[in-house]
Amino acid sequence: MTIKSYIEEDKKLYEVYVNGYDSAKRRFQRRIRGIENLKKAEAIEFELKRELARKKEERVPYRWGEWFDECMKRMKYDLQPSTVMGYETSLRKWIHPHWEKIEIGIITKADVYDLMFTKCSGIPTQYTRRNILKMVKRIFQMAVEDGAIDRNPCTGINVRVSEVVQKVLTNKEVEIFLNEAKLANHRFYPVWLMALMTGMRSGELYALRWSDIDFDAQTISVTRQWTSKNGFCATKTRRSRVVPINDDLLSFLREYKVKAETELVLPRLGEWEHGEQARVTRDFCLGIGITPVKFHDLRATFITNLLARGESLARVMSIVGHNELKTTNLYLRKAGVDVQGGTNKLGYKVPKVENADVISLFERKTMK
Repeated sequence: MTIKSYIEEDKKLYEVYVNGYDSAKRRFQRRIRGIENLKKAEAIEFELKRELARKKEERVPYRWGEWFDECMKRMKYDLQPSTVMGYETSLRKWIHPHWEKIEIGIITKADVYDLMFTKCSGIPTQYTRRNILKMVKRIFQMAVEDGAIDRNPCTGINVRVSEVVQKVLTNKEVEIFLNEAKLANHRFYPVWLMALMTGMRSGELYALRWSDIDFDAQTISVTRQWTSKNGFCATKTRRSRVVPINDDLLSFLREYKVKAETELVLPRLGEWEHGEQARVTRDFCLGIGITPVKFHDLRATFITNLLARGESLARVMSIVGHNELKTTNLYLRKAGVDVQGGTNKLGYKVPKVENADVISLFERKTMK
């Protein structure tokens, strides 16, 4: 299979030649001449290769667009609809205009670099670029696992981004936050209290039912979440977990259940349903003069608080539903536990002067 250029009547043209054998060992030859440009020649070569593959009863090579469509069909069985929609929206916008008709097997690492950092220069942020690269990498990895290609051209390519500095409340600020919310009878008070006492995600709290709470065992079974795109569905990690309830929260829940009117534990708040819980939380913090955290930062406050007080990484991971140790490690660094006491072995100390007249070197020089 070759593409050659030649000159005819002072004009550069291209020729495509494909040679092989079908499944019955019969010779298959195709030669097409007079092609006006290289791009058209490559497209014709690709189609001839597909025809030969069909005759040899081999796998027909995929173009990017064809393989992407196949991946979307498969992902619908394994991923949340919102996740599939994210792939559809992002990759059709940024990747398809450049790769839709290109055979996936000929895309190289250099092509990925060129696309991600040059042709897609309009991607708004590095975080978005990193996410798009992760999606592209996954599409290629599915092709590797399917046997459509033999290597992932995205391997070794990374997008560097600055680490997001996540805010957390101090213990004193948590006390102020909850006391002020209770005194004000704030509509979000029970939601904030549950977030700070359990570390559960917003969608998990929204989906929480009284039947998920075992008052005797003092545990909460986290089995589902709610999102505006998917409704009630499996948790983010698709795994269930058990969250322990301390005595303070247990007392609150017993009293709160007396007033319960539905099977759902927490109130249905308009701002919460429309994804405005982060704004409501931040505005309330600003109003009472503490660190202006967002709703998800309450989960971070819960995690760092446990780690700072010596709770094991494994146990915290289990409680909050982290799949990977590196995720919890980020909070460990935030809590400072991994470096705590690290300067106690310094060989020098802050000087102490007791009941002595101190004359600085500057003053001594002046006296002379």
